[in-house]
Amino acid sequence: MFPINLDLTRLSVALVGNGQATLNRLRQFDGDGAKYVTVYSENPIPELVDQAGDRLHRYLPNSADVNAASIMFIVDLGEEKAAELAAIAKAVGTIANVEDVKEYCDFFSPARVQRGDLMITVSTNGKSPRLAGRIRRALERWLDPNWSERLSMLAAEREKWKANGADMKQLLEKTDDYIDRRGWLP
Repeated sequence: MFPINLDLTRLSVALVGNGQATLNRLRQFDGDGAKYVTVYSENPIPELVDQAGDRLHRYLPNSADVNAASIMFIVDLGEEKAAELAAIAKAVGTIANVEDVKEYCDFFSPARVQRGDLMITVSTNGKSPRLAGRIRRALERWLDPNWSERLSMLAAEREKWKANGADMKQLLEKTDDYIDRRGWLP
């Protein structure tokens, strides 16, 4: 697996599912600022209807719908329907994730801890999402909210160093020194 972070303000997302797990994923996308999310659901729970609003289509996506998406998340569907949608995605070149069914996934969504622009992710490559979640919770306890401000301060300093002509090696050295002088990391 190759880890990447996707900018969902620029990519079209197809979210397919009916229940609480689909609602949770949609709330995550909305919280991340995703702009182009289409929800496909044959039998949505009322909260999903409310959250999705006019983005909701009350049917499963066809090949044209899947082809129109950059990425597709399939959540809380039966395995037969999920397998069929994953096959359509593969045929049209849309990357897909079938939650908790590793063999149908082109990618996995890692557990994450975020403090402003600082994001730490944990993945087990689909082998144990529960372990990844427990490690995430441990990181949340360790990574206090001050890290968002720390990153902002460091970024401002880095911009000054660059403006003053620091090369990459100097930027690395200055960054390490800045972190060490403040005792941010052991």
